[in-house]
Amino acid sequence: MGARREKGCTVIVFGGQGIVLDVEGTTSSIAFVYDVLFAFARNHVAHFLASHHGDPLVRSIASQLAAEAGVADASPEESSGMTLIAMAAIDLMNRDIKSTPLKALQGMIWRGGYHSGEILAHVFDDVPPALEQWSTSGLDVRIYSSGSIEAQQLFFRHTAFGDLTSHLRGHYDTTTGPKREAKSYTQIAADMQLQPRQILFVSDVGEELDAARQAGMATALAQRPGNRPAGGRLEHEPLESFSEIVV
Repeated sequence: MGARREKGCTVIVFGGQGIVLDVEGTTSSIAFVYDVLFAFARNHVAHFLASHHGDPLVRSIASQLAAEAGVADASPEESSGMTLIAMAAIDLMNRDIKSTPLKALQGMIWRGGYHSGEILAHVFDDVPPALEQWSTSGLDVRIYSSGSIEAQQLFFRHTAFGDLTSHLRGHYDTTTGPKREAKSYTQIAADMQLQPRQILFVSDVGEELDAARQAGMATALAQRPGNRPAGGRLEHEPLESFSEIVV
């Protein structure tokens, strides 16, 4: 991968076979995730847990969440226990903890919001044409986000630009591994049946990009409006739009 200037802007020339994208701060604004998605989950988590306490999957996720949040004595089979678990879930959301059971619970809550039309996912204007171009050209395009796989699929199925899932061949979440550990990216490359050097990973978080680079992937730093400082130790090619990626 290389970078060059064309008509006053820098483009990233990528000759690999796969692209893996983060969501928050990369394909979608951070404001949408925090102000819309997280707010919806916080407002509905108590009612969702209370109304689905008979669902074995919900009870299992609630039990995992209780153990992780330090309220393991809260029983998901009792209304008082579900109340404590809902409060613990809200606390984890407020602290932006990347909890696997929390992300699974959020995905289940968001499902209702997407299906009712209360939630319509935001993606930047350059995302849909880029996804279409990449997939049409034969690139293997996938998503790696801390949000659950179900949440990712719902997100890209219900965007303001319509259903974008036909352009995506796969999804990864924290069940694959932490996003700031190189072995997670090694595992993703193996699952894609590609060498890491054949994959470009795009994220707004420096530590994630550092881990992907350590695993051997090419990397690009998404610089979207409202993004926080990237952090990390290494330098990564910056981009403001997916149109800057030339394949």
